[in-house]
Amino acid sequence: MMFIPNLLSTESGSESIVRARIVIVEDEPDLRDAVAEYLGASGYDVATAESAAAARSLVETQSFHLAILDIAMPGEDGLSLGRWLRSKLPIGIIYATAAGTALDRIVGLELGADDYIVKPYELREVLARVRSVLRRVPQPKELQDNKAGTDRRSVAFGPFQADLDGRLVTGANGAVIDMAKSEFDVLEIFLTRANRLLTRAAISEAIGFTEDPESSRAVDIRIMRLRKKIEADPANPKFLRTVRGEGYIFSLPAGDGN
Repeated sequence: MMFIPNLLSTESGSESIVRARIVIVEDEPDLRDAVAEYLGASGYDVATAESAAAARSLVETQSFHLAILDIAMPGEDGLSLGRWLRSKLPIGIIYATAAGTALDRIVGLELGADDYIVKPYELREVLARVRSVLRRVPQPKELQDNKAGTDRRSVAFGPFQADLDGRLVTGANGAVIDMAKSEFDVLEIFLTRANRLLTRAAISEAIGFTEDPESSRAVDIRIMRLRKKIEADPANPKFLRTVRGEGYIFSLPAGDGN
């Protein structure tokens, strides 16, 4: 295991700027070290682990905002590790998969991954995806300090209230709706673009996926699961409607919203 503190961390008096912490779990040492060095130079605190077991040990003593997980590792694979991490932390997950392993990518997305990246990849692409995911995952308190005092974003629709900053949806009588992170990601995209037609390509781009048949399928699966939680009749949706041959639209009556 290795820890690389970010090279851009600064201090002013007794206050320091807190950077996002990333763990890279990859059994190929050259690739692991190259990604860690590049992300460290880009301003992140980076830790590395050569196996799922080593990553579990790290997480017992440290917290992370994002994990980059190789799917095909000796011993426990990245998909299993990702499920375990999600049970421990509100963490963003990017899976790394070898070219041609479409099934792994589909399974990873269905399990709630925030993004995936295909090997071999360029370091600039990794950085772009890291930035995209970190914009979308829930931010711990120490990363929200600069936002203290700002109004929380919330949207009402039907009997539901969505707290976009707290990433929480409540229903009638304030009951919390159990919603996977991947489902909330899609809901937030629709709520912030209500009454607009969104193609699968537009939704994929907003989530941070590269539009292809696999990510289109992942979008459809997330929408199907979301409808089961917010629609009285998922087969005849009131809010999240399908526009045949074009995409989806979230109907939000005038006056509802922030």
